[in-house]
Amino acid sequence: MTLVKEETFQQQLVAIRRHLHTHPELSYEEVETTASIRTWLTDAEIRIANYPLRTGVVAEVGGINGGPVIAIRADIDALPIHEETGLPFASRFPGKMHACGHDFHTAAILGTAFLLKEKEKELLGTVRFIFQPAEEKAKGALQIIASGALEDVEAIFGMHNKPDLPVGTVGIKSGAIMAAADGFIVEVEGRGSHAAVPEAGIDPIVISAHIVTALQSIVSRNVSALESAVVSVTRLNSGTAWNVIPEKALFDGTLRTFDERVRSRVRQRFEKIVHSVADAFEAKAKVSWIEGPHPVVNDSEWAALASRTAESVGLRVIEPLPSPAGEDFAFYLKKTPGLFVFFGTEGTKEWHHPAFDVDERALSLSASFFAALALDALKRLISKSQPIAKAGDEQ
Repeated sequence: MTLVKEETFQQQLVAIRRHLHTHPELSYEEVETTASIRTWLTDAEIRIANYPLRTGVVAEVGGINGGPVIAIRADIDALPIHEETGLPFASRFPGKMHACGHDFHTAAILGTAFLLKEKEKELLGTVRFIFQPAEEKAKGALQIIASGALEDVEAIFGMHNKPDLPVGTVGIKSGAIMAAADGFIVEVEGRGSHAAVPEAGIDPIVISAHIVTALQSIVSRNVSALESAVVSVTRLNSGTAWNVIPEKALFDGTLRTFDERVRSRVRQRFEKIVHSVADAFEAKAKVSWIEGPHPVVNDSEWAALASRTAESVGLRVIEPLPSPAGEDFAFYLKKTPGLFVFFGTEGTKEWHHPAFDVDERALSLSASFFAALALDALKRLISKSQPIAKAGDEQ
């Protein structure tokens, strides 16, 4: 690619990203975003696959001569956050913002599709592009899977921008790279009474306080120092008056783990502590779980291949620290091997901050990386499908 073409390509991706940033749509509402993506793909003469999706797009490049199918995924939804960046292309919709960089992901993977379209006749298989809705609700990947778009896919790749990594850096790691993200709601039922005669009631606030304190022992006493978990209570509600002990209290929060065994153990201990403490105070307790995605666990072979690919296109490869944030890309990796990487975007604010932004220089770099990775992945799958020559076979 010539320097002039590189500059034009970068400008094209910047324009796409800024359009998306200006017009954010929340999970399940990505109607105009979907329409824009379809237009950009159609203008590039990239075929759009027919899967039953209300929002989101699946497109394909290659497959002219058969061969394996791989997928590359981008998420397209925004967050219910009021933007405070002051950018000239800031959100036009109050209370809605691309505060997690999904506009960056979408523009970059569109760029990958454009690059591979130029090499379509050279492709050894099919590259399927999944522009997925509702990642922020951790449900969009399940919709894509239910549509059948992953049925014949032999490997899937995706990314998340990483503001604490410099532009030109890609974080590639085998094993767990993002956490399982489960939510919980605990309802404690006691017996209400006048605040002046607490002995006549069973105080759910005191009981909840004991439970919340006891839950903090799970990580320190039930999880190995060589493993990792987070237990966070983020809200506690009870009562309506200063002189009344209420009948009920409710608190909720999240668990984060990187290993399914740890995830199961933490949840078992959580329920045991809640019910045991409540029982000790002669109260009742109910635990409700908000099932989140599994940990995002990368395939070691694809991680090794992607590292070589990244270095071949001039990127600096690091092994990143896992993120305790959740990602529904995990559902894809339960269906087929693949890889999720962190791409350096050198920002000053973390994901979900109202002043979050990305360094747009990373757009063409990430598009080129995924295009090269697609080519290398198809070659790898073709070579693995070929029988090993035996001694005496004709060459």
